[in-house]
Amino acid sequence: MFDEREIEAGEQAEAGERAAAIARIRAGLHGDGSDECIDCGCEIPPARRAALPSAERCVGCQSIHERKGAARRARLDF
Repeated sequence: MFDEREIEAGEQAEAGERAAAIARIRAGLHGDGSDECIDCGCEIPPARRAALPSAERCVGCQSIHERKGAARRARLDF
């Protein structure tokens, strides 16, 4: 079982990651993003880059990235 300190540390880490992600997204909205996915190296389609200029991942890799994050958060919700 988790004690209060471990839960609090996890919540703080998650909040820090969330704040960093938001800052990256906000900064990226004003930039060109990436032509290639940072995970698989495949080209990010122009339509995706036009819709989300800050895109760093192709749709497939972004889906995997989000599922991993959701699974990690679910483990912390005990």
